[in-house]
Amino acid sequence: MFIFANLLGAVAQVLDYLLWAYAWLVLGRVVISWVNVDHNNPIVRFVYAVTEPVLERVRRKLPILAGGFDLSPIVMWIAILFLRYFLVRSLFDLAQAIS
Repeated sequence: MFIFANLLGAVAQVLDYLLWAYAWLVLGRVVISWVNVDHNNPIVRFVYAVTEPVLERVRRKLPILAGGFDLSPIVMWIAILFLRYFLVRSLFDLAQAIS
């Protein structure tokens, strides 16, 4: 059973790292939207390519506010925090309980 517990702990750790990195990409996307950058820059294109599919789905669900303020990065950040604090910790706790 300890092998499954180790596997579950490793999955939880990798998922935590991926969610952490994606949260920073979303934050980078917000910062990029505030400044005047070259949209042909490979880094900017990468950040947009990675974050836009998820943010676009969130945008479809949210109502449009006055002034065109985009709340999708905030909602995405909260969702990532929820997944990190609920799902990842639950996986770690389950792995610890199994071992």
